[in-house]
Amino acid sequence: MARKNKILVPEARNGLDALKAKVAHARSPEEAKFEAAQEMGVPLKKGYNGQLTSEQAGKVGGRLGGSMVRELVKMAQENLTKRQ
Repeated sequence: MARKNKILVPEARNGLDALKAKVAHARSPEEAKFEAAQEMGVPLKKGYNGQLTSEQAGKVGGRLGGSMVRELVKMAQENLTKRQ
């Protein structure tokens, strides 16, 4: 499936994918959303998921996005601490 989102720094794609897998405790970034969906009790499957409600889809995306942002903030804080 083609990616629909566009990141500002294309070179960061691999790092972001690795972070996504890390925060979802998945083996690969492709499995991350399925791991998150399973944790949230959302019936996500490979392929078409038109039966999902907006709330269910948002739970999965919010879980991944929120976890990634928290981890990035933590990394930035650690970087700032090291510089001082």
